[in-house]
Amino acid sequence: MSYTISVGEAIAELDRFDAILDVRSPAEFAEDHLPGAENWPVLDDEERRIVGTLYAQNPLEARRLGAALVARNVARLLDERTGGRPKTWRPLVYCWRGGQRSLSLHWFLGQIGFRSRQLVGGYKAYRSRVRDDLATLPAQFDWQVLCGRTGSGKTRLLQALAREGAQVLDLEALAAHRGSVLGALPDLAQPTQKSFDSALWARLRQLSPARPVYVESESRKIGRIALPEALLAALRGERSGCVWLDMPDAARVELLLQDYGHFAADPERFCAALDGLVELRGRARVEAWQAQARQGDWAGVFAALMRDHYDPGYERSLRGHYPALAQAFRLALPAADDETLARAARDLLRADAHLARR
Repeated sequence: MSYTISVGEAIAELDRFDAILDVRSPAEFAEDHLPGAENWPVLDDEERRIVGTLYAQNPLEARRLGAALVARNVARLLDERTGGRPKTWRPLVYCWRGGQRSLSLHWFLGQIGFRSRQLVGGYKAYRSRVRDDLATLPAQFDWQVLCGRTGSGKTRLLQALAREGAQVLDLEALAAHRGSVLGALPDLAQPTQKSFDSALWARLRQLSPARPVYVESESRKIGRIALPEALLAALRGERSGCVWLDMPDAARVELLLQDYGHFAADPERFCAALDGLVELRGRARVEAWQAQARQGDWAGVFAALMRDHYDPGYERSLRGHYPALAQAFRLALPAADDETLARAARDLLRADAHLARR
């Protein structure tokens, strides 16, 4: 026998399903989907377009065509993807609103004897739950915010903390962006906003409110991804703690040379990104930076960007957002090598553990 299941029940036992089957079209799936879902489209993108266009003209004929297409696709999916699965196989099946697309695959799986469940309300119900949870979950945690000037090793320390067993939330990894005008990754596109929200939601659900969570200070947007207002409020609230990273300027330049070394193979991409600073810093200054890049003076241009763009007003702006910065724990990072970062992570965890016992 097969059953339907509400979004609340499904989320509570999400890890217990043997598979999560998203029957929407590939384009719908690519925009966002439940964590761990596989795409089993019962209509592909073109078929969905054709049926949708026809529906506006002749609903009955659209339903007839849609049923025929779905039946063929479901038959193919059953033939190609269900062989060898045990009778105890328990998939969760969903579509956009828990309608005919998911019902079609769900019904056949149940008739075969699999323990299929159809998600009531489909992706739409899941998306509503994600939005609601992102408005409440961030306030549950004890946040420790890593602050410091550009190139001071915040991301690398966050990764070192994770290796030491600390709870971390790496927002830039979830957003696939380093968070500055130069922050686009060379080989990875940013997710959609909905996909980022899902990844953030899934990560927050993994965290324990009983232990501190380390995170970098971020602006409202990371590239084109907007952070939830509730998360920003929690990170910048009076309950959050701050850690200020001190790194010498020479070490900061070296770190930037490593993180942005891909621009050396494509100086024009670097120069195009700097065009976004013309309004803020003036065309003459930006063109001077672009000239340095084209001449291969990468250390010089990064030092100039730190001095003339990133550092001015940075700490003042940060203090306006993070009330706890005045009492921040200051952590010296002389370099960003693995050994130094591991030692700094252990020092920070010991300091936080000592403060927690007081």
